[in-house]
Amino acid sequence: MNPRIEDYALIGDLQTAALIGRNGSVDWLCLPRFDSGACFAALLGDEDNGHWRIAPKGAETCTRRGYAGESLVLETFWETRTGTVKVIDFMPQRDREPDVMRIVEGISGTVEMSSVIRLRFDFGSVVPWVRRSQGHRVAVAGPDSAWLRSEPPVKTWGQQFSTCSSFTVSAGEKVAFVLTWHPSHSPRPDLVDPHEALENTLSDWAEWSSRCRYRGPYREAVIRSLITLKALTFAPTGGIVAAPTTSLPEEIGGVRNWDYRFCWLRDSTLALGALISAGYLEEAAAWRDWLLRAVAGDPADLQIMYGLAGERRLPEAELPWLSGYENSAPVRIGNAAVRQRQLDVYGEVIDSLRLAREAGLDDKPHAWSLQLSLLGFLESTWREPDEGLWEIRGQRRHFVHSKVMAWVAADRAVRTLESNPLLAGDADRWRTMRDAVHREVCEKGYDPERNTFTQSYGSRNLDAATLLIARTGFLPPDDPRLIGTIDAVRAELGRDCLVRRYSTDGASIDGLPGSEGAFVACSFWLADALVLTGRADEARDLFERLLALRNDVGLLAEEYDTAGGRQVGNFPQAFSHIGLVSTAMALAGEDTMEPDAAG
Repeated sequence: MNPRIEDYALIGDLQTAALIGRNGSVDWLCLPRFDSGACFAALLGDEDNGHWRIAPKGAETCTRRGYAGESLVLETFWETRTGTVKVIDFMPQRDREPDVMRIVEGISGTVEMSSVIRLRFDFGSVVPWVRRSQGHRVAVAGPDSAWLRSEPPVKTWGQQFSTCSSFTVSAGEKVAFVLTWHPSHSPRPDLVDPHEALENTLSDWAEWSSRCRYRGPYREAVIRSLITLKALTFAPTGGIVAAPTTSLPEEIGGVRNWDYRFCWLRDSTLALGALISAGYLEEAAAWRDWLLRAVAGDPADLQIMYGLAGERRLPEAELPWLSGYENSAPVRIGNAAVRQRQLDVYGEVIDSLRLAREAGLDDKPHAWSLQLSLLGFLESTWREPDEGLWEIRGQRRHFVHSKVMAWVAADRAVRTLESNPLLAGDADRWRTMRDAVHREVCEKGYDPERNTFTQSYGSRNLDAATLLIARTGFLPPDDPRLIGTIDAVRAELGRDCLVRRYSTDGASIDGLPGSEGAFVACSFWLADALVLTGRADEARDLFERLLALRNDVGLLAEEYDTAGGRQVGNFPQAFSHIGLVSTAMALAGEDTMEPDAAG
């Protein structure tokens, strides 16, 4: 049996990340980057696809666990009949090669421990050749190698293509394991002191967390979400991955399994807003700069997602040797949605750059000309159908959200020119486009009978993406059409306190069989819309119910299965944690925010 998705915790080094279960097993780790092949892939198969478990002998699951303060250092406690131990798991922010460090510390009594590590490169498909070298166990296969050592040395042997260790830990004693990946053609990596690395890692996270401006009642949830967003950032480029995993299913046993180890443009506005509002301008600037590099080029070639450094080719393939999480096949790497047309991303890019400018980030000299180029292309294409926000693999449609974001693109251009008269641009031209989009959406995307905007022109289906109308300024907050849309989406797509993206009943528009869980980010959008329309008490009640869905270490997946009472989808999901931060900020008054450096 696989652990539940919410049974996992996250550690990372700002270039990749690992998932560790309550049973002490590292079941997912891609090295050296988020989008590399996994060397531990038991999450999507079984133990033979790679894992690393450290636990007391005979113990099944830990007693309790949590992060050390406001950090990404995981502490797992095991209470046994002979004593108590703590396992400290972390990945120090790297200078060169990635390290996974696991320190076993005796708290009381004496506990017999075991470590079993099965390295399987290339997503669990390649068994490496393992040998001893200079006190290490060295695993090599093709371009990959991994070096394992312990301090002090413990009894270690090979068994069934795994490396096993047996040792005891008494109160006050510590045994540290270090696993280091590096290219197989390179010399042995430099040795790193794990105890010194732990102190430095705790110090780094404490300093970073102290910069958070939010001091409201939801501080613990907000800072944990911000730490998670930081952990999903690829530090060399500033890109933020949607999640560190691939193919965790939106429906257990279903086929809606996608690779989220890439950077989506539509996350840009919401991520920038969350980072800026919390005071993390450096991270916001790095994400803005990644965005500018990624979208540079012909506006007609704009993609909805890119690789960690802005790579454009993300070919989708299936891995038949992996059975999938709880037999949810296929397991996919790459993402074919990269080839889709999604017109909303033009508005999201332009809105992101406007937000960055208004936040006082240093403006890039080419940023405005790039926006004008994108807007010029959108002017000639916004009337065309597309695959929309949800990346449907069915027929293209005139999605209301895509049109509203075209309105946003024109509106932000007008507002930028009005507030920056020295910038070149034809404000009247963009006003004309803005008015035309607004008029068409209100005529073709609104159902007067039910007083709600619909998913697409001529459809009676609803879409949670229309909740975002509240934050775009497309309609004033007291407009009856906006109020009606919020209430209709809540009534028709709501499940308990959660909101589905759209209905998958009957013939679904997305061209896929089966169903999916409720979308966590959409539920935060509902809370935001309630705040913006003057229903803060309802929003706060909803927000606190959503907080209760987090796992024991504060993490959220993409979706939630209300029938099964469990998290589903890729994990942890940036979109979900962005939503949490956004709603907490929307609920916060100025008295819960520290002034920034200028204030």
